[in-house]
Amino acid sequence: MNPTRRMWRWRSNPLRRREDVVEAWIVLAVWVIAVAGGVLAGWVTAQAAEQRFAEQRAHRHAVRAVLVGDVPYGAAAKWSADGRTRGSVRWTAPDGTARTGRTLVAGGLKAGARVTVWQDDRGRLAPTAPTSRGEGHVEAVLFAGAAALAVAAPVLGAGAVARARLDRRRMAQWDQEWDLVGPWWGPKAG
Repeated sequence: MNPTRRMWRWRSNPLRRREDVVEAWIVLAVWVIAVAGGVLAGWVTAQAAEQRFAEQRAHRHAVRAVLVGDVPYGAAAKWSADGRTRGSVRWTAPDGTARTGRTLVAGGLKAGARVTVWQDDRGRLAPTAPTSRGEGHVEAVLFAGAAALAVAAPVLGAGAVARARLDRRRMAQWDQEWDLVGPWWGPKAG
């Protein structure tokens, strides 16, 4: 495409109105802010998510625990979508002390069953396993996309509102000019 055609809003033109130039600058500013802001927000969010997932992998550890009481199978639906339910478990913390707590375990297990639970560096139960490296990358990309949209959407919306106001103003000016010129055209048909 010819560069002068792309930049038509900035060319000298006797039909160009002040609103046309303002609109051109609004469009340019909106796209620059939306793209640059979206990229920056996405990058910062992805980095933060990757760092958070790496911290989880570094500070959550699998440990074998013993189920303290029976876990009914039918109660699973009210706790998690993957068929797990809350049950009491006993495990050994990193400092060697025995601990007891409640966490999600498979339904239908009997007391004394061995289960794998996740604990942090202080021996407290973690609600879930740490996010794997692959899952972390996928989630970081999704978070980055959401952050980019969260920044770009209001900017694009504000640009659309500004352009709509300019369009209303141009139409009002056109109506005023038509009121002046219209009578010269003779009787109206209709």
